[in-house]
Amino acid sequence: MHEEILPDLYRIDIPLPRNPLKALNSYLIRGKDRFLIIDTGMNREECRSAMFDSLEKLGVDLNRTDFYITHIHVDHLGQAATLATKTSKVYFNETEAKMVGHIKPSDEDYETTYFSHGFPKEEFKLAIAAHPSVRYKSDINFDFTPMKDGDTIDIGSYSFQCISTPGHTPGHMCLYEASKKILVAGDHILFDITPNIVWWPKFENPLKRYLESLKKIDSFDIALLLPGHRRLLKNHHKRIQELQEHHQSRLNEILTTLNEGAKTAYQVAPHITWDLDCESWEEFPLIQKWFAVNETIAHVLYLEAEGSILPERRNGQIFYTPAK
Repeated sequence: MHEEILPDLYRIDIPLPRNPLKALNSYLIRGKDRFLIIDTGMNREECRSAMFDSLEKLGVDLNRTDFYITHIHVDHLGQAATLATKTSKVYFNETEAKMVGHIKPSDEDYETTYFSHGFPKEEFKLAIAAHPSVRYKSDINFDFTPMKDGDTIDIGSYSFQCISTPGHTPGHMCLYEASKKILVAGDHILFDITPNIVWWPKFENPLKRYLESLKKIDSFDIALLLPGHRRLLKNHHKRIQELQEHHQSRLNEILTTLNEGAKTAYQVAPHITWDLDCESWEEFPLIQKWFAVNETIAHVLYLEAEGSILPERRNGQIFYTPAK
């Protein structure tokens, strides 16, 4: 399914079956001689079928198509290798262009960190096997065109500026069209759901970086925000405030839980409010436990950096207590 949002700018609905995200918003811009596709979906049949059906109906020639990837997650990058041709440019932030193929959830850094925060080893192995980046990865068979904050991409009547917004991922990058007041937001700002902010290797204090990026975008003049998932957004100031309040609420939940006694991030996670249709922590699918614990780790690291909680190592695991 696809729809024209503005002249020569289309949203293509890419389904993500059996995934809480439900679908990806891929965007197509039609230029005079070339096309630009922003984000692609996963490397799975349901995504390919939906994408190729819309591209055929819109008369898109992949030999005259370039791509922009907002961030490294497989639901945004995974299908690029299937779609890109020898004549395509694939624009990608330079931070994550260097990470592709080098950082995987099964890496030793992930294992060491997760185990130290209390995640059971057997559960971890099963969760990794179910991880989307493992199940739906694709081999990158092209070179990226690395982009920096402030770089521009011109296509048809649109001139996009790259806006660095790290937090959701280490190099997440939005596109801003100043004359039309459009922000292509990727997963930086979502309307119906909150972007997950998780720990990444060699990425210090991701929640702090995310909140800084929210403040950065809050200063932009935006009439229409095009997110990576769910509904489009017009009042970005209000949504940014809601996201800030959401994370403060989560931090407060963690502090309340730790006031009851020292806990690892894994032990804290069941006490946090999650938007999943599960009555108990035990009912969480393992991959959702993986994401929940990773988000909890990002939040306890933020509190630790702020001096609100203190870490204590016991038998290779990190327990947190409120600072006195």
